[in-house]
Amino acid sequence: MRRVEQGNETAVVEFIILGFQSTPEVQFILFFIFLVTYITTVSGNLLVMVLVVTDHHLHNPMFFFLGNLSFLETCYTSTILPRMLASFLTKRYVISLTGCFLQYFFFTGLAGAECCLLTVMSYDRYIAICKPLHYTTIMNGRCCHKLAGGSWVTGLLASAIVTSLMPQLTFCGPNEIDHFFCDFMPVVKLSCSDTHWIELVTFILASLLTLPPFLLTLISYVYISNTVLRIPSSTGRQKAFSTCSSHLTAVTLFYGTLIIVYLVPKVHILGDLNKVFSVCYTVLTPLVNPLIYSLRNNNVKKALK
Repeated sequence: MRRVEQGNETAVVEFIILGFQSTPEVQFILFFIFLVTYITTVSGNLLVMVLVVTDHHLHNPMFFFLGNLSFLETCYTSTILPRMLASFLTKRYVISLTGCFLQYFFFTGLAGAECCLLTVMSYDRYIAICKPLHYTTIMNGRCCHKLAGGSWVTGLLASAIVTSLMPQLTFCGPNEIDHFFCDFMPVVKLSCSDTHWIELVTFILASLLTLPPFLLTLISYVYISNTVLRIPSSTGRQKAFSTCSSHLTAVTLFYGTLIIVYLVPKVHILGDLNKVFSVCYTVLTPLVNPLIYSLRNNNVKKALK
């Protein structure tokens, strides 16, 4: 463990990410599971991106946003899993402060961008189902690029604000992060300086990045459900709902695990399961999203064939 003298205090310049060291007997099994998961996630999302780019039948707003989501998921999982896999192999769990802050920046920025992008995708489905005659006019190429670009910029900008405040913290006590990546609370609680302002700023930005997108997504699906239920034929209702069922599944999985990890009170039992739930939205969500969209979308199935 490296430390540097800073006045009368010894400042920590490295963290130890504990990860899953509490279960040494299953380290190889965990390594194999995460390796297969990472390879499958990257392969699946890259396949979706290739299909969206090369197949002209998929050149429409819905699949443009899906391609963005797949690229985001590839980057998202790559901020965590490669380093964790390397730790399994080398038994080296040390990360520098700079490396930790960079991992947090990319992880948080991409998570925020995903919140916005999922909302954009729900808006796309709302226009397609509730205002089909105006769909091509509203969701034109320029609008799609602005919505996708705005999602990326919003998430990364919010993350940059918080990350820029983290180097101002002083770490002089324990340096063990009880997590498998550099998340905000496990890192900040190790600081021996005042963390009130950075916690307040993070809370405000996190609220703005999650609550409004979640409510907008919810409102979109209320209108979508109301419109679908008014369709006279059962075949028409089923066809309309099938166009957004994949997205609804992805939204439920993403926000469901986020709520459990960050909003449910940390009682002892849930505290022990926190890493497991974190694996769900950092590892499993990027894995299942391409499967969800591939298996439930006839256009993607045709493109695969």
